[in-house]
Amino acid sequence: MSEIIDLHKILSALAQDDEASLEKLFNYYYPRLFNFSKSILKLEDGIDDILQEVFVKIWKNRKNINSAATFNSYIFIITRNLLLNELRRRLSFQNTKEEVKRLSLANEYSLSEQIDYQELKEKIDAFVEELPDRQKEVFLLSRSEGLSHKEIAEKLGIKPKTVEYHITLAVKCLKEKITGIGILSLLYFYLFF
Repeated sequence: MSEIIDLHKILSALAQDDEASLEKLFNYYYPRLFNFSKSILKLEDGIDDILQEVFVKIWKNRKNINSAATFNSYIFIITRNLLLNELRRRLSFQNTKEEVKRLSLANEYSLSEQIDYQELKEKIDAFVEELPDRQKEVFLLSRSEGLSHKEIAEKLGIKPKTVEYHITLAVKCLKEKITGIGILSLLYFYLFF
């Protein structure tokens, strides 16, 4: 059972710089403030630091504390405000931590995707190199240089239908080779070929 204190007498002594009166306030209010703080923070971690700050504020403002009637509200309001500041700090820290984690995962994923893309491109380039010379030439003019069938036909002195034939054969051949690599490569193939 907690002791009953004469709050008016303690606050008067506190205003006269009596450190023992601060200790009496601490011993009386600490258990109540601790439970109050725990109900807000939901964790015990950090409560002692907050309560220590509450009593530091009381000590700093000891000359301005006039009423024993309002002191109970006053000490709980100080505690609540410090708890809210702590909650904001923790939330900000958590959000920052999550943002850093999200960005690092995004960067890691992006790097992984770049590596996959580079490996895939190298494999496809190797497959293109294996095409017969004329097919490879027509295919590269179409895909790498972006020339139309008509432009390729004029450049090589062949008919547009022949260009279409070589591209069709090249795509069919590449599609068969790429199918063995996996789904991502098929997506790459359909997007870029």
